[in-house]
Order: sequence, then structure tokens, then C-alpha cells
Amino acid sequence: MPHKYNDASRHKFTKKRYRVTNWSEYNESLRQRGDLTIWITDDALKQWRAPRRSTPGGQSKYSDLAIATCLIMRTIYKLPLRQTQGLMRSIARLMGVEVPVPDFSTLSRRTQGLKLPEKPRIENTEPIHLTVDSTGLKIFGEGEWQQSKHETNPKRKSWRKRHLGLDLASGEVVCAELTLDDVGDPTALPGLLYQIDDPVSRFLADGAYDGAPTNELLAAHFGDGVEIVIPPPRNAVLTSKSPDDPSPRDKHISQIQAHGRLAWQANSGYNQRSRAEAQIGRWKAVIGPKLRSRTFDNQKTEARIGVQALNRMTELGRAKFERVG
Repeated sequence: MPHKYNDASRHKFTKKRYRVTNWSEYNESLRQRGDLTIWITDDALKQWRAPRRSTPGGQSKYSDLAIATCLIMRTIYKLPLRQTQGLMRSIARLMGVEVPVPDFSTLSRRTQGLKLPEKPRIENTEPIHLTVDSTGLKIFGEGEWQQSKHETNPKRKSWRKRHLGLDLASGEVVCAELTLDDVGDPTALPGLLYQIDDPVSRFLADGAYDGAPTNELLAAHFGDGVEIVIPPPRNAVLTSKSPDDPSPRDKHISQIQAHGRLAWQANSGYNQRSRAEAQIGRWKAVIGPKLRSRTFDNQKTEARIGVQALNRMTELGRAKFERVG
């Protein structure tokens, strides 16, 4: 963001101040996030048992919705599987419903390849303003403190890479992908775009996505009308066609050369990409900076459940701001 290019003179910039305009509604939405009835609905209890299968094989006792409900509770309250089983048993007892509760081993086994129930998108008539970003999530293994205490040789850190696509209009995570740590951001982009069926009018991303492959991929998915806002590198040069037929990237380079990078960020709307970084921070604060599952397939299911939980919280309500200084 701007201070990265002007860190030495950052003190000259006045810090912007904002005020929440819907504090009462937003405050109530924060309370509702801890309400058990938000996460365990009557429809979930009615569909708790798995339907009878007509093909040969064993009969599942619990539906995918039941397993997903238990795993959502685990994600929200950051519980191990055994404590999740105990929580669900107590909830069933307090609610007075006669439903069997899957044990911890069943939850672990059914996590792999679990089909999550489809959730309708937050209603929005406008095209998506998509911004993408990625972060690293820790997985099991010894930490830095353990290595420092016992003076062991540092091991290569094990982690997964979380890619998120945020709709700036609705605040909803519209696409997400979990990959290994050696997968670059442009490589994971096709998997994100294939998850979006609605039209996209603007795409914002950092400089890692700069290049012709990203532009061609976006044009193939959403047409030539999509506005691409990606900062070119400092040493970027204009193409030979720029005098007669400048590309969007050529226009960005010309604006930066004429007015500076700070002015380009404000005029192009690139500053809105900070909301994707804020969504990453929200993920690590609400869901957590670490994946609990051991296998990669289970980790992918765990990550998808985290997306549904965040979107459900966004649906309950979010803050509205206005600038005051």
C-alpha cells in the first residue's frame, strides 16, 4: 500500500479517521455470531440422519449436513474433535432433541471429501468487484520455540497457502483455494476463477499477478470488459503499440510516470485491495492461523468450512463506515 513506497516520509501523511454509522445493528450481529441457533438450525436437525442408499454398500448413519454442522461448530469455537463431540452432545441434550452425535473418529474420517451444502450468495445485483490475495497457514509440526529450547537444527517449516477472492460490493468470499506452499499466486488463479459464475467488472490484485497470462485468463472468463487493476513493477516499460493502441497496462504505466504511484493508486481504486488484506487478517483472527487437520484432503475441507463460517458472519451484518477526517 502507499506507505510501502514512501516509508521514509510516512509521518507527513495524515492518518484517515472513520466512524461506524450503523453501530447498533453491527453490534447485534457480533452478538449473534455466538448464538448456537445461528449455526444449528431446525432444518439441519431434520436432515441429521443420512438417507437410505439404494446401491450396494454400507449405510451411512449421519448425513453430510450433520458432519458439516459439527465441523462448523469445531471451527467457530476452535475445538479438538473430542471436545466437538462433547459440545454437540450437550447441545442436543439442552435442545431436547433425540439425535445421535458422531464420535471424533467418524468426524475425522468423514471430513475427507465431504460435500458441503451449497449456500446461496448474498444478494447483489451489481457485477462483482473481485480482489484476490493469499496467505500462509501453519500445519502440525514443531514450532520455533521448541527448536530454540532444545537447540535443534531448524527444520523446513510446513504450511499451506490460502488463496481468497473477495467481492468488494458484498464483502463475501466468492472463491477460495488451498494449495501447497510451492504453488504461486498466478498458478492458483484459474482454480479461483472457475468457482465464479457471476459477471466480474473489476479485478484487483498485487504485482505478483502482473503479466499477459493473467490478462488472457481474465478475458477468457469474463470478457474484454473487465477492468484489470494490477500495479506494474518499477522497471516496467511501455509496449511498442502504446502510442496508437495502448493496453490497460500501458495506461497504468503512463499514469504512474506522469503523476506518481500514490496518485495512480487513488485514481485507479487500487487502494481498495487493502480490504483483501483485511479479510486475510479476519481469517486468522476468527478462524485461526493454523490448520488442525493432518491430511491435505481434510485440510481442504477444513478451509472450505472456514469460508462458509466467515460468509455466514458477513450475512448477519457488517459495519458501515464514513470518513470523518
